[in-house]
Amino acid sequence: MATNFASRSIFFSHSTKYFILPFKPPSSHLQFPLPLRFTRTTCTLQHQQHKQPQTTRSVIGILEERGLLDSITNDALRSISSNTINAPLKVYCGFDPTAESLHLGNLLGLIVLSWFRRSGHNVVALIGGATARVGDPSGKSLERPELDVETLERNTAGIENTIRTILGRAKNPNFEDSNVNGNGNGNGNDSSVVVLNNYDWWKEFSLLDFLKRVGKYARVGSMMAKESVRKRLESEQGMSYTEFTYQLLQGYDFLYLFQNEGVNVQIGGSDQWGNITAGTELIRKILQVEGATATYGLTFPLLLKSDGTKFGKSEDGAIWLSPSFLSPYKFYQYFFSVPDADVIRFLKILTFLDIDEIVKLEEETKKPGYVPNTAQRRLAEEVTRFVHGEDGLREALRATEALKPGSETKLDWKTIEGIAEDVPSCSLAYDEVLNQSLVDLSVSSGLFDSKSAVRRLLKQGGLYLNNSRVDSENKRIEEADIVDGKVLLLSAGKKNKVLVRIA
Repeated sequence: MATNFASRSIFFSHSTKYFILPFKPPSSHLQFPLPLRFTRTTCTLQHQQHKQPQTTRSVIGILEERGLLDSITNDALRSISSNTINAPLKVYCGFDPTAESLHLGNLLGLIVLSWFRRSGHNVVALIGGATARVGDPSGKSLERPELDVETLERNTAGIENTIRTILGRAKNPNFEDSNVNGNGNGNGNDSSVVVLNNYDWWKEFSLLDFLKRVGKYARVGSMMAKESVRKRLESEQGMSYTEFTYQLLQGYDFLYLFQNEGVNVQIGGSDQWGNITAGTELIRKILQVEGATATYGLTFPLLLKSDGTKFGKSEDGAIWLSPSFLSPYKFYQYFFSVPDADVIRFLKILTFLDIDEIVKLEEETKKPGYVPNTAQRRLAEEVTRFVHGEDGLREALRATEALKPGSETKLDWKTIEGIAEDVPSCSLAYDEVLNQSLVDLSVSSGLFDSKSAVRRLLKQGGLYLNNSRVDSENKRIEEADIVDGKVLLLSAGKKNKVLVRIA
């Protein structure tokens, strides 16, 4: 990486906003940004000789403060990451397409990439179209099932769309044009987000090429010493040679990206430490890279609850990031239900709220008169906005309010259908519903197992029809109860619901 830069910079003053425009020196192949400052009163042109690199607060310090830093391969990364003007880093994180959507376990990777992006660095998301064919043994007790080509291509397309959409909301907030597609809500793909697929360079690789260009630099002793490998070798299932080579594949990815894309930092979860250091070691051995042009690795903690269990699983399975797999409403509800013991920590690691604001909110939770779930509501709003955009958040809030038992919000068919995939449902003929006893319908729809259970909850005031509490056992379904002539919503308390579609 070149270290020569032009010595000129231009400053304009107009308000307190800062802009960075690219400038290409005529005698250099490099492009680097120069600061432009505008104020209301003056417009000046300055020429400066031998200007020192402009620095900002280290993104490493930000990550550390928020609990998003586990390990770094070299402490020099702290100071290097501060120079975002003349020498921005290029950072990558890998995502294997083992499913058609990313899930909550992948969210921290996107958040850490976003912090680098917001701090003025360049980021790359790498989809493992090749490595997914092998399977990462890190954190796994069994070998991953093999995926066919059609499934991998479908998964890759779905994940790329999610990555582009989410990272597109993570532009530097100091830039005036920080919105995607200029619509002010960040609900679109951003062409500046770089997404690559490692299958593009592995598909032409032969075994002999691999052995010659990568294998001869690998030391079996070092490979076996990696924690992910050691644990599997000690287990009853053992490890296949295919999985054993995974760290070399990921290591070569780093080498390829370093040589061809200028990537000099790889990030990943703490379970990726062995794979990341395999890459830095391979680059050092093959290219003898040292000093200012060295590569770096960074890991962040895995997403765990305070009791040590994984955060990201619900009773129904993974918490998907794609709205095609999990509605914004249900995504929002998951974060709204975070335990008090975890909510402040999750505000720090899963949102971009200022630390001072989070500390203030934490203080509020300890005061008399604190409204329960206030912190959870803020967490749910911020994370839903980041993953699903303003439109997704509005959809989640609208459904949350409308579907709250006892809510005065009038339900319509569109709102109910918006949660159709998130609640149990059944289809009944019109004449099976009209004039039917609510007690009988509550059993035939599957909301209750017995009529006695319905009557018991009804007496306790916990039975709702379209969010309106029902007090009488004699209630029968009227034509006006069928929302838009299409659906009914039955609720037992706050959480248990059944959607009845009129066939």
